[in-house]
Amino acid sequence: MVFNSNIFLFGFLPVVFCLFWLARTKQQRYVLLTISGFIFYSYWNWKEENFQLMHLAAWKYTFLLFFSSIVSFCSGLLIQGAEDRSKKRLFMIVSICVDLGVLAYFKYFNFLAGTLHTLSGGAIPDVVHQIVLPVGISFYTFHTMSYVIDVASGKVRATRNVFEYFAYVTLFSQLVAGPIVRFRQIESDLEHIDNKPQYDNMALGLGYFLVGFVKKVMIADSIAHYVDPLLLSYHSLTISSAWLCALGYTLQIYFDFSGYSDMAIGLGLLLGLHIPINFNSPYKAQGFQDFWRRWHISLSSWLRDYLYIPLGGNRKGKLRMNANLMATMLLGGLWHGVSWMFVLWGGLHGLLLIIDRTIHPYYSKAPALAQRWLTFLVIIVTWVPFRAKTWDMCVWWLKAMAGMVKPDVHVQVSLNLAVLCLIAFVLVNALPETHEMKLPMRLRWAVVYAAIFFIAYLFMNNTPSVFLYYQF
Repeated sequence: MVFNSNIFLFGFLPVVFCLFWLARTKQQRYVLLTISGFIFYSYWNWKEENFQLMHLAAWKYTFLLFFSSIVSFCSGLLIQGAEDRSKKRLFMIVSICVDLGVLAYFKYFNFLAGTLHTLSGGAIPDVVHQIVLPVGISFYTFHTMSYVIDVASGKVRATRNVFEYFAYVTLFSQLVAGPIVRFRQIESDLEHIDNKPQYDNMALGLGYFLVGFVKKVMIADSIAHYVDPLLLSYHSLTISSAWLCALGYTLQIYFDFSGYSDMAIGLGLLLGLHIPINFNSPYKAQGFQDFWRRWHISLSSWLRDYLYIPLGGNRKGKLRMNANLMATMLLGGLWHGVSWMFVLWGGLHGLLLIIDRTIHPYYSKAPALAQRWLTFLVIIVTWVPFRAKTWDMCVWWLKAMAGMVKPDVHVQVSLNLAVLCLIAFVLVNALPETHEMKLPMRLRWAVVYAAIFFIAYLFMNNTPSVFLYYQF
């Protein structure tokens, strides 16, 4: 189920919202959020021609979500109850291994098997399974892992209420594409989930949701409408069309994913839950350290706290720090998808972070605007391997941007795409991020909000597109 669909907008969300606020006790609301989360998650695998709610296909991969959640919940209790530090560590490691094992099989088995087959020159059989990647598995795995690690480190106490924990993991607003919310970030809200509704929060939540909806259906999807066909015939890219596609995708992925994050935050506020921000004007960054403090904040901070720092961070010398940075970004790239293109993308950003740290004392003296535009230009180039499906596509696209290839057929630059990119570029640089906006919350603005929603809904045209980060 996606936020920009009729079933969600006019069915699922109104029903869950009404039932949530009709429920009076904590336990009732925990149970409701748990059930609604599982229904929301299972909907992605429903077949349109089969509307039987309990059909096996609807719940086949939902069991993985349940399994991962119950393992981490029980592990949290075992860790909390263990007096011996070595036992706490053992329970934590077992839980993490289970989570990573499930993730590795469903997301990386075919990738690793194919790679080993190639590296061995065929000596190792190419074992390929028909594995369907469960949507959102990368996100909810990071949720459960962070919970277990935080319990083991004493940063949070394990909850004894299984439905409270399920409400956290299966919270539909952030279940399949983030933000990656740590239990301690919304623990207080969950503990006070039986509070009465705060109408200011609800109004703000509607504002967030509307901004995100506009970003997704009016801007991101409109750009994708022109970029995707061009990239299907990438051998026909000229210099201008190659750069325009790269710029278009750069803007598309921002408006798509930040739009999703805004909608997730808004949905959380509608239920009295404060989900942390995930974007802070990343294309205004001055350098790559700054970029990763602004882009996909929940992921970058997760990688920093649970991978980079445990590896040693910057505490063991410059050489070790650079190795830790590169390892973190390579794994961060691989987290996004089962392709060497994602590994290349992660490696590029690891290298850029190392260079950034090395030359920062020098380039920081340059004008802020120069730092910003140079950073943005390099970011555009790095999105090419992220978007490219194959090595051939990546190389051809980059060569086309450099004017080093002769296109099969000259495709004229789409004026509509150029205009859309110009509008999106101006919006990115001229407007503040959503959390910085002073969204009107008085009742008289309801008509304006309704009108904006109606216009955006017309762009949706009853054909909702999946958010880009659903594939990760």
